[in-house]
Amino acid sequence: MSTFPMKRRPTPPGAMLSELYLRPRGVTISAFASAVGCSRKHMSDIVNGRARMDSEIAARVGKVLGTSTRLWVNLQSNIDVWEAERAARKWKPKATYPAAAE
Repeated sequence: MSTFPMKRRPTPPGAMLSELYLRPRGVTISAFASAVGCSRKHMSDIVNGRARMDSEIAARVGKVLGTSTRLWVNLQSNIDVWEAERAARKWKPKATYPAAAE
C-alpha cells in the first residue's frame, strides 16, 4: 500500500476532461469523440466514469487537446491503483520476502 492512502477515490480522467477541457470550450461529447476517433457512447462512458481511459485513447486525447499522453494515463493509473489497494485491503499474502538488510 502507498505511504499516504487516499480516503476518497481520485478524480477520473473523464471528469477532468469534461470540466477543464470540453465544457470551457463548448465542445460536445459527440464532437470530441469524432475528433478522437471513437464512438460517442465510449467517450460518454469515459466522461461519466463508466469506462477506463486506456493508453491508446489517452494518446489520441492528448493529440486532440495538445496535452501529453502521460497526463491522461497518470489520471487513470491513480484510479486503478486506488481501486486495487481497496480490493486488496483484507488480502493476506502466504509469504513475504522483505529486502535484505545492508
